[in-house]
Amino acid sequence: MRGLVSLVLLVLQLVAVAATPEASERVIVAFGDSLTAGLGVPADQTYPALLGARLRHEAYAYKVVNAGVSGDTTAGGLRRVDWALRLKPEIVILELGVNDALRGQNLASVRANLDQLVARFQAAGARVLVAGMRLPPNYGTPYAADFHRLFGEVARARNAPHIPFFLDGVGAIPHLNQADGIHPTAEGYAIVVERLWPYLVPLLRKEPV
Repeated sequence: MRGLVSLVLLVLQLVAVAATPEASERVIVAFGDSLTAGLGVPADQTYPALLGARLRHEAYAYKVVNAGVSGDTTAGGLRRVDWALRLKPEIVILELGVNDALRGQNLASVRANLDQLVARFQAAGARVLVAGMRLPPNYGTPYAADFHRLFGEVARARNAPHIPFFLDGVGAIPHLNQADGIHPTAEGYAIVVERLWPYLVPLLRKEPV
């Protein structure tokens, strides 16, 4: 397991070198799991890539770094915060937690990990946008409801903006998801960016770096 974590961090470090922003660009780090990484779609159709294109179209000088790792959990996210902070992000879009819940993890631990993640990024000066997630009803109504609620609780406690549901308009809609029913298609990711945009705009700046 340690070897796998080390390998993931090494790959991320190489990606960071390739993604080093120009001096005239600010950095947005899309920090998450396979939904951020874009499992199953080409790199230029992931939500971070589509968001970067939208920012350029709207004349915002930001570079979006895709820091998604398939299968990652909130605990895994904590192990790679230092790597993300090396990019000196101005904004972090935090999308983690669903893999914890799919494995039936204790939600108090998930909440604590998310809280630490937000705190670490905020302490470094980044503005954090917390992306909420939901579970299928077969995970039990109380557990699913508590899971959905914890994202808002963490966001309020840390005075951070919050997207109630990251896959709003996409989740459980068959033609917008791949065959696994979990990961969006390219069309689905375009909707993710469209729904995310109003929450992100208040955090953006247009004045020169």
